Amino acid sequence: MDTFFYILIFMIGSLFGSFYTLAVYRIPKRQDITHTHSYCPNCNHKLGFLELVPIISYIALRGKCRYCKEKIRPRYLILEILSGILFIIMAYVMNLKIETLGILKIAQYSFMVLYLTFIILISGIDKENRKIDKFVSIYGIVISILYMVYLCIVEKANIYRYGIYLIFYIIVLLLDTMTLKKYAKNSYVTGILLLLLTMVIFTGEYITVNAIIYTLISIFIYMALNKMKQGRKRNNKKEESIEEKVSIGFYLGLFNVLMLMLVLFIVK
Repeated sequence: MDTFFYILIFMIGSLFGSFYTLAVYRIPKRQDITHTHSYCPNCNHKLGFLELVPIISYIALRGKCRYCKEKIRPRYLILEILSGILFIIMAYVMNLKIETLGILKIAQYSFMVLYLTFIILISGIDKENRKIDKFVSIYGIVISILYMVYLCIVEKANIYRYGIYLIFYIIVLLLDTMTLKKYAKNSYVTGILLLLLTMVIFTGEYITVNAIIYTLISIFIYMALNKMKQGRKRNNKKEESIEEKVSIGFYLGLFNVLMLMLVLFIVK
C-alpha cells in the first residue's frame, strides 16, 4: 500500500516538475502560466495531451519536438524526475503515509509543496536570467503569511517571533519601493533579502544560515575559477564583472533545499 502511495506522490511531483519548467520559461516573459496551452518554443505548435505526460512523453519523443524535430532541453526531463524524487523524500521524512494521513499532516505537506514551488521558481528564473522575479517574491510573501498564521493558530507557535519577521518584510518592501522609484528598476539585493526572509520562516534560522555559508563558499570558488580563466585568456576588452553574473538566488535555493532534506532525515 505504501509503495502505491509513494508512486502516486512521485507522479504528482513529476507533474509539478513539468509545471516548474513551464513557469520558469514563461514568468520572466510575462506569459500566462495557467490558461495558455503548452506549445513548442521553436515552432509554436500546441502540444497534445500525450505529449504533456511527464517523463514518458520526453522518452517516447526521444527528446525532440514531434513537429519541428527541434531538440528538447534535457533539463525538462531532469527537473521532472528530480521533482518527483523530492516529493517522495519530503513525504518520507514527514512520515506521510496512508495510515497517518490527517488534516494536520496534509496541511504541513501542502505548505512545504507551496514553499518548494517558490524556491524552485525563484532559483530557476535566477539561474536563467540572473533576476529575482517580483511576482514570485510576492507569491512567497503570501504563502509565508499564511504559514505564519497557521503556525500561530494551529501549532501555537511564538506569535512575537513571526511578528518580527512580518516587520522585516515590511521594511524590505519599503526599501524595494524606494529603490524602484529612484532607479526605475527592481533591486536584486532586496529580492535576495525577501528570499532569505521566506527561507527563515519556512526552514528556520539554522538551515538558512548554513545555506548562506555554502552559497558564499560556492560563489567564492566560482569567482576564483573565473578569475583564473580570464587570466589565461588575457583579454583586455571590458567585460561584465563576475559578481554581476553570479546567480545568488539559485545557490541559496539549492543549498536551502539540500540542507532542509538533510536536517529532516537526521531528525527522523
